[in-house]
Amino acid sequence: MDGLRFPAALTSRLPGGLGETLGAATGTPVVSVVRLQGVISSQAAPVPRQVINLASLEKVLERAFAPDRLAAVALVVNSPGGSPAQSQLVADRIRGLAAKKDVPVLAFCEDVAASGGYWLACAADEIYACSTSIVGSIGVVSSGFGLEGLIDRWGITRRLHTAGKAKARLDPFEPEKPEDVAWLTGLQEQLHDSFTAWVTARRGDRLASGTDLFDGEVWLGEKARELGLVDGIGTAHEVLTERFPDAEQRPVDQRKPLLARLGAGGGAASFPGLGGNADGVAHELMAALETRAAWARYGL
Repeated sequence: MDGLRFPAALTSRLPGGLGETLGAATGTPVVSVVRLQGVISSQAAPVPRQVINLASLEKVLERAFAPDRLAAVALVVNSPGGSPAQSQLVADRIRGLAAKKDVPVLAFCEDVAASGGYWLACAADEIYACSTSIVGSIGVVSSGFGLEGLIDRWGITRRLHTAGKAKARLDPFEPEKPEDVAWLTGLQEQLHDSFTAWVTARRGDRLASGTDLFDGEVWLGEKARELGLVDGIGTAHEVLTERFPDAEQRPVDQRKPLLARLGAGGGAASFPGLGGNADGVAHELMAALETRAAWARYGL
């Protein structure tokens, strides 16, 4: 069977581990391609866009690093950012698996790899972008809505009881307090320090001097290359084909639940809070607006 080769288009679509088995049997090197698409959040998607978190990606990453003849793992990143904790958890898991398998990881920025999206890209040993990719935003942002006027208008009474004066900081149904904003700013500064340290550790002396790279600014791909935020310009297919000409580029996707594969679900059932009280409705709407705003921040 040494001379027998199965097309990548076939082996990448076979069920279970059969594709991996055939790939190993033919001696073909494998480059696993993992798509990291969407806002980074521990919550389920409030709108029809994918969400990135460790819970949804754990098995995907394990499968990506599993092939016996693994040559590399490619991360295709398209994310405006989101949760710092989930960004760190996913990136750390990638680094742990890469160290265990001793294989290179390459990241490819598509429309945007900003904020937490760039944190994920830095989990790779090399980062590539398109000339039109938006890269950077090494900073921390918090956003929300003040809804106290809205519930007053509709005659809704907010009932909130706490033990501990700091338990309900920045409640969107209460007026904003200066001391709460000062507390939030302190947290943001600590997170920004962590983000800066991560990028500095991963990119090292590739980062350009003389430009503040950590002020939250974003750049297009070519400028990001000049600043050392990425290593080169090119798409995943172009770079991987050149670097690993004999390898099968194998997409590793998140497996959908059975009901989703059968076409079940959707409609109002996708928004569990809409069937509940006013708080549930408001929080679902806020989550949807936050997600949309995260993309719109970069013109997407």
